[in-house]
Amino acid sequence: MSDWPLTLMAVHAHPDDEATGTGGVLARYAAEGIRTVLVTCTDGRCGDGPSGVKPGDPGHDPAAVAAMRREELKASCEILKISHLETLDYADSGMMGWPTNEEPESFWQTPVAEGAARLAELLRRYRPDVVLTYDENGFYGHPDHIQANRITMAALEMTGLAPKVYWTTAPRSAMQRFGEVMREFAGDAPEPDPAEAAALAEIGLPDEEITTWVDTSAFGAQKFDALAAHASQGENIFFLKMGRERFTELMGMETFVRVQDTTGAALPEDDLFAGLR
Repeated sequence: MSDWPLTLMAVHAHPDDEATGTGGVLARYAAEGIRTVLVTCTDGRCGDGPSGVKPGDPGHDPAAVAAMRREELKASCEILKISHLETLDYADSGMMGWPTNEEPESFWQTPVAEGAARLAELLRRYRPDVVLTYDENGFYGHPDHIQANRITMAALEMTGLAPKVYWTTAPRSAMQRFGEVMREFAGDAPEPDPAEAAALAEIGLPDEEITTWVDTSAFGAQKFDALAAHASQGENIFFLKMGRERFTELMGMETFVRVQDTTGAALPEDDLFAGLR
């Protein structure tokens, strides 16, 4: 029997990403006694500052925002009972097309081999049985999410380790429901631009292409509270407008595509650790 504890490692781009897409599985598996490791790649400096001041506006202090978001990240980890937090502290690149994409210290500009080497050290230290990150398009095209995928897959190749690897995703049926709920909570907001609606419809995958459906509804309150811990970004976190009950109803299933596996566990799965215990 191995002396290593069963371990889940999630590689995310920014503070608050850990809660949005994987807060349920992090909380669920922590409750089951599995060691959970969160790697956050950037410092979140391109988020909102105090009172909602936006990046590039007068009064937005990137260093102060990064420090504030680090404390919020720690609070989220405590709520989700995450065992270990590791931060790579690359500069947040901002959304695709922002000038911050071009800054030399940004995560987007970091050579993949450099980021992968740092992540490989953590992979060797923790020897995770399961690794989670984004797909090759970063789920919706965010440069830091794309870069997180790149360094994760490169780091796995560097180490020769063979954990089960999953990319986060969402079923298209759920994305349609998200759109309906967003309009419900938007009140008098104008109808979405047809191009934006079409782009939203392309996010995620057809339901039949999703390999792994994990019920995390019992941990919906924890996931909601972890998101709420990122209070400085509340204006940007649409899900907080729903309240815990509606949030859990909508976000109680977390879904993934399995891209690496040596266990032979049958698909579809309802457990990231199928074949490992």
